[in-house]
Amino acid sequence: MEDEQIVELSFRRDGTAVKEMQDKYGRLCMEIAGRILPDPRDAEECASDAFLRAWNSIPPEHPRSLKAYLARIARNLALDRYDYNSASRR
Repeated sequence: MEDEQIVELSFRRDGTAVKEMQDKYGRLCMEIAGRILPDPRDAEECASDAFLRAWNSIPPEHPRSLKAYLARIARNLALDRYDYNSASRR
């Protein structure tokens, strides 16, 4: 499915959008989070959270590039998790 169609499903609040995002960009989000987080379970959780975060932010956001949008969300979530894990070890 094309990105614009997935974004349109999100605007219509059709839950299929989340599944389509996961199918199309799940591996990408896992790879991004996995490069930041040493624990694969944390990376998987960040990837899943990225789709939920996108679902909750579309609308009102209308990303021009869904791939870049999801990648940025996954990266930011992984960095936040990394910072939290590092701070809790101190």
